Amino acid sequence: MTSNEFPQFPENIPTHPLLIIDFDLLKRGDEAEIDRLWEASTKLGFWYLKNHGVDDEVTGMFDMGAKTMSLPIEEKMKFEQGNEGMSFGYKSAGANAVDASGKKDAVEFINVAKDDALAWPGQVHRSYPPSVNDRMESTVTPFIRKSVEVNNLLLGVLNAKLGLPAGTLLEKHRIEEPSGSESRVTRTPPVRSTSIDPAIGSHTDFGSLSFLHNRLGGLQVLVPGIDTWQYVKRLTIAPQPIKGHAICNVGDALSIFSGGILPPPGYQSFMERWSLVYFTRPGNSIILRPLVDESRLIADAVARSPTMNLNTGATSSEWFTRRIKNQRLENRKTLTPSLKGPETWMASRGTEEVEDTGVKDEADRPSQRR
Repeated sequence: MTSNEFPQFPENIPTHPLLIIDFDLLKRGDEAEIDRLWEASTKLGFWYLKNHGVDDEVTGMFDMGAKTMSLPIEEKMKFEQGNEGMSFGYKSAGANAVDASGKKDAVEFINVAKDDALAWPGQVHRSYPPSVNDRMESTVTPFIRKSVEVNNLLLGVLNAKLGLPAGTLLEKHRIEEPSGSESRVTRTPPVRSTSIDPAIGSHTDFGSLSFLHNRLGGLQVLVPGIDTWQYVKRLTIAPQPIKGHAICNVGDALSIFSGGILPPPGYQSFMERWSLVYFTRPGNSIILRPLVDESRLIADAVARSPTMNLNTGATSSEWFTRRIKNQRLENRKTLTPSLKGPETWMASRGTEEVEDTGVKDEADRPSQRR
């Protein structure tokens, strides 16, 4: 199966509906649509977005991803991310843990830094496979520019609803400042059933907003108040997705800035799946903390939840690097044969709830949502 083919979605599995937000209406300042975005972002943290205008670039990005994944593994590994906390480049299947026990993930993906794409043919962070370079100017850079525009408008709308001074969130995501913002094309291989381990472990996104384009609904969300994982079913007419629909979600950084008003949803991935996402993340120098001095709404939210310590004391770069680095199986610590490094998995966590692994020493992990 190629990245632009659309298999039949499985029947008789639990699914969860998402609100559909119209990007055109948001651009026009439609108050009813703004309120619907606020509802989606505060209640679940996930929503569909239609009329975003990035369809042509999405198709090209999936083609680039398929070409990259078809390269010999020896060629792809020349551009592997490594174990020092860099996310940009190629990640092979089995390089990351999906849980505290150290089970291997099953996905491979290619990440392209926003900074590298916008500096092309210059280089800020690293080099990429020829399959990426060949499409950098025609596809990758246009996709990233349009994705930045989409997510920046969403940030502006949420900025106003949070009662922040105009431009506060955009200032923390200045396009000129180096950041962890990046595009990603992911291939999840086919599996025999939905009862096996996830291909990507349960997690929240590391940044502020994610702009996702899915091929087959292998994405699961953990809905507040419900203890079971539910699939996000792609919107279809016959076997084809409705043109113009993406999935957006809140990440760690935006949840922290908002004092927990905007929840970062937990999710994981099962089944065969191709996906494309653009992650908007704060500038590397930005401290991740609730913006209590800038918004009464945020200050009140923090005051109502004294046990939720979101003052991380970390910059965006430090938060991002810690999470990436401690997922890597090569970096797992082994205190005893029975533990097999669960404390390293714990150190990779963000604002999601962390399962009890029996590990008592969490001194290396910044303050997080409990």
